[in-house]
Amino acid sequence: MGHVPVLLNEVVAGLAPRDGDLIVDGTLGGGGYTRAILQAADCRVIGIDRDETAIRRAEQSTEPGFDRLTPALGCFGDMKALVAGLGHEGVDGVTLDLGVSSFQIDEAERGFSFMRDGPLDMRMGGNGPTAADVVNTLGERDLANILFRLGEERQSRRIAKSVCERRLKAPFTTTLDLASHIEDAMGGRRGARTHPATRSFQAIRMFVNDELGELARALDGCEVLLKPGGRLAIVTFHSLEDRMVKQFLKERAGQTGGGSRYLPAPEEGPEPSFNLVQRKAIEPGEAEVSANPRARSARLRLATRTDAPAWGEPVDTGLDLPSIESVEVSS
Repeated sequence: MGHVPVLLNEVVAGLAPRDGDLIVDGTLGGGGYTRAILQAADCRVIGIDRDETAIRRAEQSTEPGFDRLTPALGCFGDMKALVAGLGHEGVDGVTLDLGVSSFQIDEAERGFSFMRDGPLDMRMGGNGPTAADVVNTLGERDLANILFRLGEERQSRRIAKSVCERRLKAPFTTTLDLASHIEDAMGGRRGARTHPATRSFQAIRMFVNDELGELARALDGCEVLLKPGGRLAIVTFHSLEDRMVKQFLKERAGQTGGGSRYLPAPEEGPEPSFNLVQRKAIEPGEAEVSANPRARSARLRLATRTDAPAWGEPVDTGLDLPSIESVEVSS
């Protein structure tokens, strides 16, 4: 199936595009959000994607309104530099649709899915270590931590031990080989509704693409780039991502709690840089989930930028994991 943008109407309503606005779509992908934004107002969009295929697709599009789109190749974590490089100091809106796109999942040669055999790659861009490099070179403890923290896989140690023992005989090179081995290491399916390798594949993909690190840098970029009154709309599909976004926005909105009545009042911090549009995340309705099962875990959080200065504090992922740069790349 092609990529279907999730919570599309809610995202566009949250961004509230107006004529003359400049909006960043940090996850251009198939252009679903960009298309709807350009149709909603006579505005301009900077579409960022690390996937060259997505950029070429946008550059070659002859759709009405796409002449107001500027595709930018790069990671959304680098949006400050990318936007500045295009000659802009601020923007009126930012949207992010996190996770892997349906285009990437459906292309076996990209190595994201265990449903189709392909090279064990998983890179959203074309640079850096692959998933094969990760599972074939990282130490057992590091691999187990990645599976546990990013995939919330309870059998992470068992899987990591089995993977490290098997790779001594032959390295993992394909998706089905790794998925089959993880399934065996976990004792088979045992009536499970999802494939036993689901959480492990998710964790490895997130590590290969430094997805939480990119999100941390992107949140910092949004705070700096958004003009007063600028709108932020972020769609997440993973509990760790949603937790990061929720915590960031609550903190920047000054809603982290008032401490204990038995302790001295906490020192007053910086002025809130964001206002929450609503406290709870927006979830897709039954009709959308029925039409697009991939939407079931989606959460949308909305906020507007105040006129207070950016806090200037780096966003922490809260995870202690090896860096992707430390992974040995096979020749």
